[in-house]
Amino acid sequence: MMIAVSGAVQEQTKILVLLDGSTWSHKGALHAVQVARKSGSKVIFFSVLDRNEARAQAFTFCTQSDMCHLVKEHEERIWRDMKRSITGEYQDLITHAVKENVDCESRTVEREIREEVLREANTGGYALVVMGAYGKGGKTHAGMLSEQIAGLVDPPLLIVR
Repeated sequence: MMIAVSGAVQEQTKILVLLDGSTWSHKGALHAVQVARKSGSKVIFFSVLDRNEARAQAFTFCTQSDMCHLVKEHEERIWRDMKRSITGEYQDLITHAVKENVDCESRTVEREIREEVLREANTGGYALVVMGAYGKGGKTHAGMLSEQIAGLVDPPLLIVR
């Protein structure tokens, strides 16, 4: 959708919503949809799947279960589950956004999380970036994504609790 302003054509503002499958990111997405509804913005639901996360979970399974001969199969199962989970979340959020009359789309990339989030946030022309206060593990330590990117994203960053 394009908006005409004084004879000029202006692109619709965009809100980037970072999703990781957590309750917190879902809550942030719902909040972003409300902001978009009021402002006429478009919402981009964005998730980065990192193969290293599946690998780490499979390794933990291996060491705790003493079944290291199944580590590769377990990693593949975790990877498929990660993809399936984020696809389901997108479907729920898109359904909600459509009911709220909000233009939206979803995008998933498979790379290193921090770098890809920074690239997307800083080069996508967003007016706002929204994320949950905590990730899937509920981590509150200094290594969490919000603390890693807070001073590095160009648009304003809204962290929803």
